[in-house]
Amino acid sequence: MRVTQGMLNGNMLRNLSNSYNSLGKYMDQLSTGKKINRPSDDPVVAMKGMDYRTQVKQVEQFERNIGEVHNWMDNTDSALDKNQKALERLRELAVQASNGTYEEGQRSNIASEVDELKEHILEIANTKVNNKYIFSGTKTDGDGGDKPYTVDENGNFNFEGNQETVNIEVSSGSKITVNMQPDEVFTEELFDDLTDFANALRQGDNDAAIGEYIGKLDTHINNNVDARADLGARQNRIDLIENRVQEQAVTAKDMMSKNEDADMEKVIMNLTSQEAIHRAALSAGSRVIQPTLLDFLR
Repeated sequence: MRVTQGMLNGNMLRNLSNSYNSLGKYMDQLSTGKKINRPSDDPVVAMKGMDYRTQVKQVEQFERNIGEVHNWMDNTDSALDKNQKALERLRELAVQASNGTYEEGQRSNIASEVDELKEHILEIANTKVNNKYIFSGTKTDGDGGDKPYTVDENGNFNFEGNQETVNIEVSSGSKITVNMQPDEVFTEELFDDLTDFANALRQGDNDAAIGEYIGKLDTHINNNVDARADLGARQNRIDLIENRVQEQAVTAKDMMSKNEDADMEKVIMNLTSQEAIHRAALSAGSRVIQPTLLDFLR
C-alpha cells in the first residue's frame, strides 16, 4: 500500500486529537475529583451513582426524621416530668389538709394552690413544640388555633384533640409512635378530681373525705409514671435505630465515594504520563511533516 504525505498528516492530527481528549479527561478528573463528569463517560458508573445517591438521600432523610422524633419525645418527657412534680405536690397538699390541724382559712389557701397547680397541669397538657400540640393526637394544630385542653370557670373539661397516634418513619419500612395517648395522663377524671379537691377544701369537708383524694392522686401519679416508662422504652428503641441508620449512612456514602470519586494519585500519574506522550507525539509530528518539492519551487 502506498503511504502518502497526506495520510501521515491525517494520522498525526487524529492521534494528536485523541491525545488532547485524554489530557482533557484527566484534567477534568483532577479538577472535579470525580471519575466521570457526564453519563457518557461511563454509563455503568453513572447508573450506580444514581442508585447510591438515592440511598444516601434516603438515609439522610431518616436521620432528619430521627431528629424530629428525639425533639418530640424529649419535650414529652420533660412535660411529663413537670406534671409528675405537680402531682406529687398536690398529694403533699392532700396529706397536709387531711391531718385535722388546718383551720378553714388555711384550707382555703391550700385550695388556691390546688387551683394554681391545676392551671399549671392544664398548661402542660397544652404544650406546643414547633407550633404543634404534642398531647393532642394527630390534631396537632388544635381546633382553628384553639387549645386542645380547656377547663371553663365551672370546672367543665373539654378536649378537642383525638386519640390517634403520630407515626414517623425512621428507617425503611419502620415507623415509630412519637406521641403519648391523651387519655393516658391528661384525662377528664384528673381535672375533675382537682376541681372537686379544691371545692372540698373550701367547703370544709371532713378529714376522711379529704384523705380520699390521696388515693386518687396516687392513681394519677401512677398513670404518669406508666406513661413515662412507655415513652422511655420507645426512646431506647429509637436510640438503637439511630445507631443502625448512622451505620447505614457511613456505608452508603462510602459506596458512593468508591463508585464516583477518582483516585487522585492515579489521576496525577496518568496525567503526567499523558503529558509526556503528548509531547513525544508533537515532537514526532514535527519530523513527519517533511519539506516537499513545492517548498523549493520559489
